[in-house]
Amino acid sequence: MGCQVCFAPTSTLLFLYAVCGHMEREAIDPQLADELRSVCRTTVGDELRSITYFTEDIVEQLYLRSDLEQTADLVGFADHERLGFHSQSAYRNTQLGEYQATIRMFENGYLSRVIRGPHGVWVTVDAMSIDRFEELTSALEAVLTDFADVVDSEPTDY
Repeated sequence: MGCQVCFAPTSTLLFLYAVCGHMEREAIDPQLADELRSVCRTTVGDELRSITYFTEDIVEQLYLRSDLEQTADLVGFADHERLGFHSQSAYRNTQLGEYQATIRMFENGYLSRVIRGPHGVWVTVDAMSIDRFEELTSALEAVLTDFADVVDSEPTDY
């Protein structure tokens, strides 16, 4: 793994710990991580590929299916998905209704991003129906909303 804040590889953590101190706190509340994994596994089932939690400051992969390699550029994905914190306002007051989620299609699967308040999650899946994407979005919205106060109250003195 590595530092969840500056993403330094594990081999340099001993050096970085003295310099940055990022390893002093958990990147994500363990109960929130468990809830996100649970709702994704329940809603998506075997089609679930990965789960990644993010805020403006951190990114943490919570699950990666065993037949997949950990080769994704989580920092690059996070930089792109964080744009959602700012772009949601572009969709306010439209006849489409409130923004709920973003779904991206790729050759080997789909990425669904849900943001609520100060945090979000992107989930990658194999093919599934739009109804299941809607179920996943509703479940993730509920968990992220329930834990928004926990994220808002966490110290960010790193």
